[in-house]
Parts: sequence; structure tokens; C-alpha cells
Amino acid sequence: MSVVLVINSGSSSFKYQLLDMESERVLASGLVERIGEAMGRARHTVFFSDAGPAVTEATYERELPIPDHTTGFRAMLDAFADDGPSLEGHPPVAVGHRVVHGGARFFEPTLITPLVEINIDELSVLAPLHNPGALQGIRAAKTAFAEIPHVAVFDTAFHQTLAPAAYTYAIDAALAEQHRIRRYGFHGTSHKFVSEAAARFVGRPLGDLRQIVFHLGNGASVAAIEGGRSVDTSMGLTPLEGLVMGTRSGDVDPAVLFHLSRRAGMSTDDLDTLLNKRSGLRGLAGVSDMRDIEKGVDEGDAAATLAFEVYIHRLRGYAGNYLAQLGGVDVISFTAGVGENSASVRAAALETLGFAGIRIDPVRNDARERGIRVISTDDSSAIVLVVPTNEELEIARQTLVAATS
Repeated sequence: MSVVLVINSGSSSFKYQLLDMESERVLASGLVERIGEAMGRARHTVFFSDAGPAVTEATYERELPIPDHTTGFRAMLDAFADDGPSLEGHPPVAVGHRVVHGGARFFEPTLITPLVEINIDELSVLAPLHNPGALQGIRAAKTAFAEIPHVAVFDTAFHQTLAPAAYTYAIDAALAEQHRIRRYGFHGTSHKFVSEAAARFVGRPLGDLRQIVFHLGNGASVAAIEGGRSVDTSMGLTPLEGLVMGTRSGDVDPAVLFHLSRRAGMSTDDLDTLLNKRSGLRGLAGVSDMRDIEKGVDEGDAAATLAFEVYIHRLRGYAGNYLAQLGGVDVISFTAGVGENSASVRAAALETLGFAGIRIDPVRNDARERGIRVISTDDSSAIVLVVPTNEELEIARQTLVAATS
């Protein structure tokens, strides 16, 4: 049995999954949160599978002081020991770590060495909300699992295939090089997983396909993928650029910031908070969840309706952009929380692409089914899919390859 432990660590919490890579089945998952607060919480779920398709689960919760990530990992190990599955019976062969920003230095899953840790730390300037927490998780995990390989899987790595024309900002070139300012792109593990799953589903070689993947969650991005390689993506230097998101603005005229600084007296930190936490759907309608927005639209709420229309306008703009960049499209996929569950978002996003022969079947689109499914009409020029993403499984796959090669 090849078992991989996947860690997704932030500054005050971390999520984990233990996966049997022979069956690609999740054995257990959990969340350790409120690290550094007076009282922390650890949730651990064990999945049981019999000989048939049925899977049952049991969840256990504990509250205890968790002053740091190392203590959090001890709580996770205690959960495995007390509630199962036993790590002695299911020993991990490697630990995979999600790291948001790899800059231009990392373009594949990478065995974590002291030098790699230094690089992740140095790249924190590009992802101050993400990389420091990932590094804390890495160091705590290496203490808990000192004898097995640890692998970093970077959100930005999949987009390292972007051409200079796609990743270069039109600012002073010397300044940009000095401060590593360029477009990096994010959600790479999801875009990779979904584009490969879509190719298998439609039964065509990945290398033959032009694909557009919409990863629509609280954070949202879209990628143009040709032959399995990312050629364009909506996020940039940071995850702020691009689509309208739950609390992030996405694309905005940079001069807005100058104006607010001069006229509203807003500091750099004020502007950062505005665009990352007080914008997007929340900024427009006061709520960040698309389900609340759709409820407001149904009830005739003007702010919710405008927020939905702005969200869709941005999606259509990128769909048309990438249709042109790719010279046509064979497969369009929707994934993540909004993409997998909102029929109205999917329908509205592609509604204006009839000129290109892309058509959504309303019955298929509205069906509440699980798994990969087709939502386009039989005569649509492109196959439109809903593809549930599984970033943890993708991280585990890449970790296993890197740890055993």
C-alpha cells in the first residue's frame, strides 16, 4: 500500500488528508484550527469502505490549546492513534505540501531541502498571506515525520509554461526584473487535475485539446490550456487579479488606488484590505457566498442582482479572450464550489457564445448529479463539462512521483 499524507497549511490552521494511492481513496481527513488562540480545535474524519461501493465515515472533534503548528501536528497524530486509521498499519511513504507561491523558481513538485525552505521563505514577499503558513506547516511536519520525503507542490507551477507575452506586465522592465513582477497564476493543481480528467472523460488525447477551465470558488480563476499546457490564466502576480471573487475585486484600474490614496487618505494596508477583503461580491452586495447572491437575485434585491451581473460580465470577458487566444476551444470545464453547483452561473457565463456554436443544454445543466458530466447540447461545437476538482489527490499524485523517482 502506497499511502501519502497531504498537508495544506495556513498561518492559524492546517487541513490534511491521508490517501491510499493504489485505490486513490481517502482514508482520513481533518482540520486543525485556531492555532495560537486560547483554545484550538481539531476535527478528524475516518472513512470506512467495505467490499462494495458504500463508504461510511465517523468524525471526532477535540478542543485543546494549540499554541503552534508543532502542537497541532501532535494533535493530528493523537487523532490517528486514537480514532484511526493507525499510521503504523498505514505508514505514509511521503508528505505532500501545498505551497501557494513558487515564483519563477519552481515549476514541478520539489523535494523539500533546507535550501527549498529558504526559497519558500524568500518568496513570502510575493505571498505574505500564504507562504509563511505553508513553511510553518512544513517545519512541523518534518518534525513529526522525520524519516520520509516531504514534497512541495506549488500552485504556480502549472502556469510556468506561459509565454513571455502572457506573463509580462507592460511596466519598466528593469524595475519589474528587480522586484520579480510578472504574472504567475494560481490554482495550478486544480487546473491541471481538471484538464486531465476532462481529457480522459471525453476520450481524447490531452495533447490534442484546447481547453478553458473555470475554477470558481470563493477564490476564482480561469485558464486557457492547450495540449495540457497553460497558455494564459486570469490571476497574476498575486491571486487578486482577474475574475470577481467572494471578497476580492479582480481586475481594477490601478489609478483607482492612486485616487483613493489622494482623496480618501487610504494607506497601502487600507487599500490591500479593501481589494482583498472588502471587494468582490461582498463589496457589491454585502455577502460573499454565491448562494446568498442568487437568493437575493430571486428576491429582486438590486445590489445582489448587480453583483451577479458584474460577476458574469467578467466571466464572459475572459471566455471570449481565451477563445481568441486558443483560436477555438474543444472543452470547457467548470469546477470548484460555484462552478460545480451553480447552474445559473454556468448558463449565464456561456450564454453569449452561441455565435461560436457553444450551447448549454438547460436540462443537463440543471441536473443535480455527482461526478463528471456533460452539460452542453449534442450539437455544441465544444463539449461543456462539470468536473469536480480534487486538489488533494493531485498533490498526492505529484508527491508520490517526486518522492519515488
